[in-house]
Amino acid sequence: MLENIVWLELRRRGYEVTVGKVGTTEVDFVAQRQEDTIYVQVATTIAASAETRRREYAPLEAVADNFPKYVLSLDPIAGDRSAGIYHMRIPDFLLLGAY
Repeated sequence: MLENIVWLELRRRGYEVTVGKVGTTEVDFVAQRQEDTIYVQVATTIAASAETRRREYAPLEAVADNFPKYVLSLDPIAGDRSAGIYHMRIPDFLLLGAY
């Protein structure tokens, strides 16, 4: 359900949204609009375990370009940036003025 909400918002903002493959891993959304691209992983939580965090970050870490990358969750504490990947709360991401 969370992925559907994020997908719908990306589409509403004019992005073409597809699923990405990086080796054997999958990026939930690759969103492209004109020359802009963003990568998005969606999870209920990544605070539950180190394994969950690794699983969500690994596909984005494998992407070899400099476009914005986001891990979105419902975790109460978010906002860090690790290896160029932003961890944000889903409501905060949805309310951003621009991606």
